[in-house]
Amino acid sequence: MNIPNAIKRNAMDSSLEITIRVGKLGINDSVIDELKQQLKKRKLVKVKVNQGVANGSSERKELFSLISSSSESTLVFQRGNIAVFWSGM
Repeated sequence: MNIPNAIKRNAMDSSLEITIRVGKLGINDSVIDELKQQLKKRKLVKVKVNQGVANGSSERKELFSLISSSSESTLVFQRGNIAVFWSGM
């Protein structure tokens, strides 16, 4: 999917607040449902994963792609343990 430049810029903006935090229990249905609900209300949702949940960059990439596919969203931006998802509309 081709992501518009305006969406990419907004995703990288530090003023975009983290609205979902993934704790030590990891990804579950309630996290995915919350992300879907937030994506209905806003274009971009910022997610932070606690450091103990995914160790290493490859695990984080895998985790974020799992979140993206489960929530039917697009991963726009990732840096460390923070990712921004787009509804794609």
